[in-house]
Amino acid sequence: MHKFKDLEIWKRSRVFCSKIYAITSKFSETEKFGLTNQLRRASVLILPNIAEGSSRNSNKDFSRFLQITLGSAYEIETQLLISYDLNFINKEELHLLSKELESIIKMTSKFNSTLK
Repeated sequence: MHKFKDLEIWKRSRVFCSKIYAITSKFSETEKFGLTNQLRRASVLILPNIAEGSSRNSNKDFSRFLQITLGSAYEIETQLLISYDLNFINKEELHLLSKELESIIKMTSKFNSTLK
């Protein structure tokens, strides 16, 4: 069993989630139930999946939750690209968020590979 609050991927994901909330607060009100909701939901889901997986008794179970975490991360990546295409975020914001997300994805993948 792992202490999720001590995991660097959880800490970084928490900061990243806050950034997603901040950036989506600037989106058009018409996107409240569209991209805003989808980005926030996917970024929030990363945290509880890491937390829940860490509570499992086997590495195999934890690994399954980390796979779900990666799915949410790739969902966010796609939604950020759509947000850029629709001019909801600029190139710099896309670059910064994508770079942070890529780091989270790499850390999660690497950590997951140690569980197998």
